[in-house]
Parts: sequence; C-alpha cells; structure tokens
Amino acid sequence: MSVKIRLQRHGRSKSPFYHVVVADSRAPRDGKFIEKIGSYLPQTQPATIELDLDRATYWLENGAQPTDTCRAILSYKGALMKSHLAVGVRKGALTQEQADAKFAAWVSEKENKVKTHVDRVKMTAAQVATARLAEEAKVNQARIEKIAAKAAAAELAANPPVEEEVVATEEEVVAAEEASSDEVATEEAPAAEEATETPAE
Repeated sequence: MSVKIRLQRHGRSKSPFYHVVVADSRAPRDGKFIEKIGSYLPQTQPATIELDLDRATYWLENGAQPTDTCRAILSYKGALMKSHLAVGVRKGALTQEQADAKFAAWVSEKENKVKTHVDRVKMTAAQVATARLAEEAKVNQARIEKIAAKAAAAELAANPPVEEEVVATEEEVVAAEEASSDEVATEEAPAAEEATETPAE
C-alpha cells in the first residue's frame, strides 16, 4: 500500500480550508484516511498552519510521500528538517543533542523570517508608499551627488588651474634694467678696446 501525505478539502465555495491527512494513495481525495496530522487555512495572511510535527516526522521516516503542496507545508513547519536530522542521528553522523540544537536554531531563524513578513503585511498601503518614497529620495540624492562629482571632475579636466603670474614691483623692474644696462656696457667696453688695438698693430 502506497501512503501519501496530502490535503483534504473542506469549507464552502471560495472559502476553503484543508486537513493535512495521511491516506492510502488509492483513496478518494475527501474520502477515508489513516490519520489527520494537521490543518491548513490559506485565506489568512500569512497562511495559518497547524501540524503535529512528531507524527509528520514519523510518517516521513516510514516512507509516506507528501504531495507538492504538503511538501511545502512540511518544509515550512520543519518536519522535513527534523526528519533529515533524525536520519543523521541514526547513521551516527551527529548526536541527538546536536540535532536538537540545530533544529532549535533553524526554528528560531524561521520564526524571525515569519515575524518580518507579518510586520511587512501589517503595514498599510500609505506606510508602504511613504517608505518607498523615502527609499527613492535616498537613491535620487545619491545619483545627484554622483553626477555633480562627475561634472566637477570634467570641468577640472577641461579647464586646468592657471598659475598666477608674479607681478614685479617698480623697484625690481628698475634694478633689473640697471643690471641689464651694466651687462651691455661691460660687453661694449672690450669690443671698443679690440677696435682700438687693431689699427695700432
């Protein structure tokens, strides 16, 4: 006999809820089942899931095959994780205490994720819009600063800074002119001497 973990539909039209049952795969969907191990209410936000973790793990270890939706539910509640750790304990890969510690850490992390999701769902549409606008304003400000920095760099590359010309004072100009006139006079004096010496020879 092939055993499946599957959903059994109840409720009225457009407002369903489901029992998570262990049943013979040949039995009708809403017919006879072996054991009821939980319930699933998809209309709430997030979905309400109640599951007997120990019984779900027991049936998984004994070869029951979950349907796709039930596999997602079992994974969400940690039955697959617990079954996986139980296999590790049986094979001697880890002790029961280590398995329990790992499972507790996984449950804690999962609860934090679910709480974050619930908080996000509880936010009103206005709060969501406000938060989104604030995030967009931050992004836009960062873009504006980046564009301004690029523009400043381009302008600096196009117009490099000009070195300031040193303006000489009047006294320095006069001194420079006197020095140049003295140099010219000294150069002219030897030339005159040479000119006077050549005829004498």
